[in-house]
Amino acid sequence: MKPNHVFSLLILLIISLLNVQKIDAQKIVQPITSKQIDSVTELVLKTFQVPGIAVAVVKDGKLIHAKGYGIANLRTGKKVDENTQFGIASNSKAFTTAALGMLVEEGKIKWDDKVTDYIPDFKMYNPFVTDEFTIRDLLTHRSGLGLGAGDLMMFPDGSDFTKTDIIHNLRYLKQVSSFRSKYDYDNNLYIVAGEVIAKVSGLSWEDFVEQRIMKPLGMNATAASISRLKDKSNTIRPHAPVNGKVETIDIDWSETANAAGGIWSNITDMSKWITLQMNHGKYGDSLQKTLFGDVVHEEMWSSQTIQPVRTAPPYNTHFSTYGLGWGLTDVKGYKQVMHTGGLAGIVTQVLLLPEIKLGIIVFTNQQVGAAFSAISSTIKDSYIGVSGYDWVKLLHDRVQAGEAAAKKITDEVEKNITTQINQAGGKFNIAPYLGTYKDAWFGDMVISIKNGKPWLASKRSPRLNGELFPYKGNTLIVKWTNRSLDADAYVVFSTDMDGKPSGIKMNAISPLTDFSFDFQDLDFIRVK
Repeated sequence: MKPNHVFSLLILLIISLLNVQKIDAQKIVQPITSKQIDSVTELVLKTFQVPGIAVAVVKDGKLIHAKGYGIANLRTGKKVDENTQFGIASNSKAFTTAALGMLVEEGKIKWDDKVTDYIPDFKMYNPFVTDEFTIRDLLTHRSGLGLGAGDLMMFPDGSDFTKTDIIHNLRYLKQVSSFRSKYDYDNNLYIVAGEVIAKVSGLSWEDFVEQRIMKPLGMNATAASISRLKDKSNTIRPHAPVNGKVETIDIDWSETANAAGGIWSNITDMSKWITLQMNHGKYGDSLQKTLFGDVVHEEMWSSQTIQPVRTAPPYNTHFSTYGLGWGLTDVKGYKQVMHTGGLAGIVTQVLLLPEIKLGIIVFTNQQVGAAFSAISSTIKDSYIGVSGYDWVKLLHDRVQAGEAAAKKITDEVEKNITTQINQAGGKFNIAPYLGTYKDAWFGDMVISIKNGKPWLASKRSPRLNGELFPYKGNTLIVKWTNRSLDADAYVVFSTDMDGKPSGIKMNAISPLTDFSFDFQDLDFIRVK
């Protein structure tokens, strides 16, 4: 056989194999239909006791699914639709990094400029860290602070801490790891980032993101905070389990922290945002307009801080990192760009697979994150050829296991409280503990008698107040009056040489307590 005939046969064989692979891929990858999304979302509503959910799917630059499910507000019975507004929580962080990226592109700042160049009062506990801290460090959760450090200054809502207070008090929060060595999620440094934007642009963070990002994109139903929404007639209310029953709760977010999580939007508007992202900052009918360019876009989607990773089925993930306002990983060989957000009674997710131009948005008005993951994972799997995973069941089983483990702990605490009270004949001698205790960044906590009950109350965050109960030795338990907080805590007293209580440390009891209740960072000294 002549060489050219051999070559021709090889070409035909290769084409044949490629066609077989193409046919196999078509068999495996069967994008989910809107009816199937409806089915899985309705199942999620029931399985996870979520009143309302909104789901959007963007593919190849087009919004191919946008729909609301369930109830926006259990008190009114109003339904969720594609225009219902949710608090997007920490998905706001990507807007903050985009705003900074625009200022970088304009030559007004650099990612690695020192923070103190713009905010001279900025100080961390370690002077070296203060001197080296850059704008990039504000965005990448590698400061050395612990998980959620200082969040009690803005969560729960109702405290009197201003942005100036929060920035000043960072100097009292001790690092738990060395600078730039470890990922620990934070919110307060994004507040600082928002103030950098204000200093450089002359606009508040809220005005900047609304005027420079939301308005050009036509995100007309979106605002930088709930107080700035022009029309609140189609907003959700948050919901949470209270004594075992899902109830409507108050919107819980301090507007001092808007740059970290204050935006309210709907899936229709947010589809414009993720389309912009997948188009590398370009928008408009023919992508003729640019919000930010390729260099800034790639920087935001580049790995900055390494996170632990599990190489387990079904996605065969090899890396997990944080970029600038986005989490980055790989799933089945595709780059995944994703972020979640959580407020009391609201959790959200934005997930992008840019190589196949797929974007998924899931907003919920209950605080169980497994709900959005079950929906987004089901949709994602259908586009990347993963099958055989019932995410609703798998994640529900995990939630139940976690709740059962937490219940063992809380039940044991309740048992000890009952034992202590019974041994004391129903009386609890609170007298030695009465007084005022001060923490350097959180301020005063007062232990007193209220309506005949031992009581603990924060002076600066009034929603943190509740009855005290005996537990073991010099450890008491506080049960917060607001039961939706789900954050009861150990109150551990140290004593002086005479055995008199002289200080307090605290820790959350349940492992399911939101990390923003960073009781472990408090160190109270008795002052009265």
